[in-house]
Amino acid sequence: MRSFDVGVTQQTGRFVVFVTGELDINTCPRVTETTDALPLQGQTLLVDLSAVTFMDSAALNMLLRLRHRAHAEGGTLKLCGASDQTLQVLDISGTRSLFALSPGPAQETY
Repeated sequence: MRSFDVGVTQQTGRFVVFVTGELDINTCPRVTETTDALPLQGQTLLVDLSAVTFMDSAALNMLLRLRHRAHAEGGTLKLCGASDQTLQVLDISGTRSLFALSPGPAQETY
C-alpha cells in the first residue's frame, strides 16, 4: 500500500490542503476530517492534488461536497496540480467545469 498523507497550511485569506497518495474511499475520510476543522467563511480553500497518484468516485464526491461547503460559507474551492487521471475523472463525470483548476502545484498558484 502506498503512503497517504494530508496536511494543511494557512496563508492570508486561504487554506492550502496538500494531499499525497491515493485519494479513494479509504483515504477520503482523513481529508474530510482535516477540512471539516477549517473555518472557511469567505476564504479560499486550495487543494493541492499534485502528489495524488489515483482518484476515484469517492474522492470526486468528497470534492463536490467540499465545494458545496466552501460556497455555502462564502468561500471558494480551487484545485491545483491535478494529474491527467484526476482530470479524466472530472471529465467523465461531467464535473470539470464546476471546479476552478490551476495546472501547477500550490506554490506555483499564487
